[in-house]
Amino acid sequence: MSEPFSVRITVRGYETDVQGHLNQSVYINYAEHARWSLLQAAGITQAGLLAKGVGPVALETTIRYQRELLAGDEVDVTCVFEWGGGKTFRIRQTISKADGTVSAQLSSVGGLLDLKERRMVADPTAYFKELAADPSLFGL
Repeated sequence: MSEPFSVRITVRGYETDVQGHLNQSVYINYAEHARWSLLQAAGITQAGLLAKGVGPVALETTIRYQRELLAGDEVDVTCVFEWGGGKTFRIRQTISKADGTVSAQLSSVGGLLDLKERRMVADPTAYFKELAADPSLFGL
């Protein structure tokens, strides 16, 4: 995939803190929204994941805040999956203002949980390839 998957979001006033900045927890919401939007664009639904008996889990998230976001700012939230061949994968995300100014960078480690066994599946790429109508959106 030549360009990362991206969604545009407008910062809403109720998402800001007393200083007028986007509240720290909302950055994670934006990142989660972009990840689910990518799954949807690739043809993966929550119902499809449940039918396969798996669900995505977040194991670690690191956020590097770089520039403030204010109510009314339009941002693009990118999402790129990186596969390492094990039970987990990394997701790199950037939240940038419409003018390209980077506001935050997120790096997450995730996996797929077997909902019956309550353990991580050994090969999440196999599930993504099987469930996705367009696995290329995940770099597969």
